[in-house]
Amino acid sequence: MIVSVPKTVRKLYFMIMFVALSYLLYSAMSWIGEWISPIENYGIPEGTAVRAFDHADRGDDGLDTRQRLRFYYWYGE
Repeated sequence: MIVSVPKTVRKLYFMIMFVALSYLLYSAMSWIGEWISPIENYGIPEGTAVRAFDHADRGDDGLDTRQRLRFYYWYGE
């Protein structure tokens, strides 16, 4: 059986590049997903604790354009 070294090297190079670029794309998508996701939810209150929050009024909420876009992509509103 004859094994061509240049062909084998090209195939190996292709496989290494494919794995490296796949990992890079996965990392980039994971980072974007973390950036878009809202603030971490807090755990369920225990004992007599109560979860409280403040409703924001509609309209000017003090968010810059980048934050508005992030919330738009996350919530779809």
